[in-house]
Amino acid sequence: MTLETSIEFLKNIGTERAKLIRNVLGISTVEDLLTFYPIRYIDKSKIYKIGNLTKEPDADIQLRGKITDIQELVYEKGKKRLSAKFRDDTGTMDLVWFRYTNWMKDAIPLNKEIFIFGKVSFFNGNFSMAHPEIEADEKKALYGTLLPIYPGSEKLSKRGINNKFFQNVIFSLLKDLPNLVSENLPNYLMKSLKLMDRINAYYDIHFPKNFRQFEEADRRLKFEEAFFFQLGYGLKKLHQKTKSFGNPFPIVGDYFNQFYEHHLPFELTNAQKRVLKEIRTDMKRSTQMNRLLQGDVGSGKTMVALLTMLIAMDNGFQSCMMAPTEILAQQHFNSIQELLHKTGIKVRLLTGSSKTSERKIIHEELENGELSILIGTHAILEDKVKFKNLGLAIIDEQHRFGVAQRAKLWAKNNIPPHILVMTATPIPRTLAMSFYSDLDVSVIDELPIGRKPIITAHRREKDRLSVYNFCREEIEKGRQIYFVYPLIEESETLDYKNLMEGLENVMNFFKSYNVTMVHGRMKPAEKDVNMQFFASGQAQIMVATTVIEVGVNVPNASVMVIESSERFGLSQLHQLRGRVGRGAEQSYCILMSDDKLSKESRTRIKTMVQTNDGFKISEVDMELRGPGDILGTQQSGVIDFKKLSLIEDSAIIKASKLAVEKILEQDSLLNHPDNQMMKQYYIRQYKGKNKWAQIS
Repeated sequence: MTLETSIEFLKNIGTERAKLIRNVLGISTVEDLLTFYPIRYIDKSKIYKIGNLTKEPDADIQLRGKITDIQELVYEKGKKRLSAKFRDDTGTMDLVWFRYTNWMKDAIPLNKEIFIFGKVSFFNGNFSMAHPEIEADEKKALYGTLLPIYPGSEKLSKRGINNKFFQNVIFSLLKDLPNLVSENLPNYLMKSLKLMDRINAYYDIHFPKNFRQFEEADRRLKFEEAFFFQLGYGLKKLHQKTKSFGNPFPIVGDYFNQFYEHHLPFELTNAQKRVLKEIRTDMKRSTQMNRLLQGDVGSGKTMVALLTMLIAMDNGFQSCMMAPTEILAQQHFNSIQELLHKTGIKVRLLTGSSKTSERKIIHEELENGELSILIGTHAILEDKVKFKNLGLAIIDEQHRFGVAQRAKLWAKNNIPPHILVMTATPIPRTLAMSFYSDLDVSVIDELPIGRKPIITAHRREKDRLSVYNFCREEIEKGRQIYFVYPLIEESETLDYKNLMEGLENVMNFFKSYNVTMVHGRMKPAEKDVNMQFFASGQAQIMVATTVIEVGVNVPNASVMVIESSERFGLSQLHQLRGRVGRGAEQSYCILMSDDKLSKESRTRIKTMVQTNDGFKISEVDMELRGPGDILGTQQSGVIDFKKLSLIEDSAIIKASKLAVEKILEQDSLLNHPDNQMMKQYYIRQYKGKNKWAQIS
């Protein structure tokens, strides 16, 4: 028998049961069964006596004694049940089985010392237990005091494949464990981290003697999962670096220093300075930088991007920044052009809407080197767009670009440009450490000095008048207001506020103010006109859909009212909220909702009210949605851990990452004798899955 052996060849399973288990639980092989971990444990160290039971005993208790007098009884229109007496040296109680088969009746041990476990009821002066778990005395001694509870289903239980079945099959399987598995972590690593060996970890995760043993086994198996996941990405990164020669940027010269000393509009936060140092260290090397820059809404990522582009200019290279939408590209262009307007440095914008005459100028200036900074959308990827010497490519919201699109950007120079990926959607740190291990991760976790935290409040329909009056007071102070709706037209199935009805309500109440509207079905030109009408201050109110989630920067807007906020995800609510709070004045986000909310909706709204920290919000979001949804549908299912939790096990993930980095730094091909077991296990497990990480 090997780990690849089908479970149908195991004792007490067979072809039919194996097929059912595979269809319901996805368990096909011995290895699947071995890693079919318990979801909880029952502590059976305490044994109760019948004579000492109270009328309100513990929910589940264990007793020791003998079953006698079993009989089949008929009740309610011919239905049958099994009934028996259970006796110990202090008294007698009834046992009953309402759903049973003949084999169950024959399998109940009579007049033998056994343990029973279950919930005790008290009725008409008698104690009883329905459908008790029965355990032989000798098996109790073998299993220990903590018994595993495995995932199951009613479909399996009807065929006798219940928790007791899995306990017996897995307990029997563990007898062959030394022949099935071998150690896969180096001895020096296990000693330094005080990890349990692999064989004992499997024993103690299924049948621990106590909770301390369970915790040690749990820690070992979680570390193993995290370690080999990190090892795969570590090998991928090494593989990329051997093939990814980059242009070193050793100089920090006049472009950077002059801007920093004379044109920087505000003092950089410590987080921005730290990130710039990390980027600077990367770009000094002759290998391609691949760095992910995470920063919450308004944290100053654009400034870091600009300063990085100035370093590229100091070293004689061009830069480009690619955004997924024209609105976002336009915002970056406006921001960077405004920051550089006193320096004489030329910046151009290239999008799908750029005119032919503009494109011609851009193409010429890129090829002759006159243009050093280009901002744009997918239009940058066109074959006609050629750079004289592209040295830095910045990608905003990377998850919206495909692999093929990014590859086109790499090919814009013979030596691939340094890559800086930015995201305004905070990803939980543990998730970033895992999924983005092929990138170096930097985090801007401070807001610029002077920014006031946005005050977020939850209001219901009965509060609408007071909300409108509050908005009017803010407008009287010279501020502007957003009203955001989830729908453009009325839903046929859901009774939520829609944009057109909302526009009418707002215009009726705020009759003396200018109101503009933006939604995704507008033509780009019409959208831009309406957006500019609001950005210029001519309109006091904007009614919009989530098209304003990114790319709108109006520092004077101080209030955002999000209608039907229960319809939005946490990440989207946080992004929308980031459209206000961009000026020096106090800003507000008001979450309007229906009176009836689901549990998840209440959690989302409560989280938004309690914190402005995008990383805390992202962790709650991951608890609600899972890591696959946060990363995007194309990446869902990539992280498929059987024990490791990306939220709860951040310390283990960090320890595994540090361990992998240290090992690969000293032995990049895993050729040292101490690393052979680890290497062979990795090759067996991942051969053919990760072509970038083939080691021999």
